[in-house]
Amino acid sequence: MSDPRITSSIFTRGAVDLSALRTPAPADTPPATPSEGGPITAAAGSAAVIDVTEANIQSEVLERSLATPVVVFFGAAGYPESDQFAPVLERLAAEGGGAWLLARVDVQQQPRLAQMFQLQSLPTTYAIVGGRPVDAFPGVVTEPQLRQWLQAVLKAAGVTVAEPEDPRLDAADDALMSGDLDAAEAAYRKILAESPADAAAEAGLAQVGLARRVAGADPQGALDAAAAAPDDVAAQLLAADIEVLSGLAEQAYQRLVGVVRRTAGDERDQVRQHLISLFTIAGPDDPAVASARRALASALF
Repeated sequence: MSDPRITSSIFTRGAVDLSALRTPAPADTPPATPSEGGPITAAAGSAAVIDVTEANIQSEVLERSLATPVVVFFGAAGYPESDQFAPVLERLAAEGGGAWLLARVDVQQQPRLAQMFQLQSLPTTYAIVGGRPVDAFPGVVTEPQLRQWLQAVLKAAGVTVAEPEDPRLDAADDALMSGDLDAAEAAYRKILAESPADAAAEAGLAQVGLARRVAGADPQGALDAAAAAPDDVAAQLLAADIEVLSGLAEQAYQRLVGVVRRTAGDERDQVRQHLISLFTIAGPDDPAVASARRALASALF
């Protein structure tokens, strides 16, 4: 088989007909036996990891996926990428505490399963939810990318899983709460250097910026100054920061959307970027952020 590098996920909903897998395996097809030392067929050692054959795929994958998402990993002992990626999946499956199951298939022992899933490269990873494949990707991905993919699969299956605590974030948050903004910024930036899509670190870094901007400001004085000078961009930005810190984020968003409507050029872009930084603090799932984003788009276009 070819061995391409992963560049993106291949969405496969409905692309694989699993009905044939529900038929019993031929009588002369013995169940697979583990190979010595192969990571794909090694003893699972965890209830969240199972080895799959034609004989048990209906019960261990199709039927189980009706209640719990099943990730099917197709690999082969001796393939470097399979040998390296399988242990990562196994560790995350054990870490998941039963929220999803890992089903391992050695295609050298189960070639018919490889044909049924239309494999074109090794390794390949499928997600099965409700008895159907919902997503897949060939090759390997980094652990942060894999975690994001798993979260998307669980979300699609309606499973809510708490993110494991990250001691790096705890340390950064502690520094922020204690007022050590330099240490907090350094900690958040280090996390983002390692995990660029870490939303919590992005929010923390945005909070550091907010804390620096309002340091030494008189809250009531800043709000009064903004009311007296609606066209003073600096005054409006500071007032919005004060409002966010006061729990009036929606009011702050409305204020800055209004400023966007009244400005142009560099000033408008400055206000837009400031508003986006405030969105980052709340996160994309905040209803007020979603509403304000729509208002901002309307103001811009």
